[in-house]
Amino acid sequence: MTSSRLRRRVAGTAAAVLLIGAGALATAPSAAAKANLLSIDTVSLHTPGLQVKVTYSCDVGMDHELVANATTLNHSPHDQSIAAGTVKKDRLVCDYDQHVALVTMRPAAGSHFDKGDKVKVTVFYFDNDGFRYGDTETVAVL
Repeated sequence: MTSSRLRRRVAGTAAAVLLIGAGALATAPSAAAKANLLSIDTVSLHTPGLQVKVTYSCDVGMDHELVANATTLNHSPHDQSIAAGTVKKDRLVCDYDQHVALVTMRPAAGSHFDKGDKVKVTVFYFDNDGFRYGDTETVAVL
């Protein structure tokens, strides 16, 4: 009889552990699966460069910057314009939820953007080790 009592205790303990594990998974934040995502909402002229509206989400404690780059597509390679902008890590709200950031991009020396220009915009996260991830891009007409 002692072995059957021991088996019931072991079975009961195993069932309790399974229930606790299932409860932990059920209460985990579901938004965690969609963190570190980026989407480009709008691209517009913002003298002298461009401005990009980005919807983002990121992990809690993330130590990265959000970077945006733009290149004109309807100019010759000799007249191609580029612009770049960043949102520093202390300006990002990283809580797994979605937030909106306006990234103001400044043109490089000699670059200019005009109404009607076709531009390719790339947005990504950049970490302290030089890695980039979460790349997304779009083509827009200003």
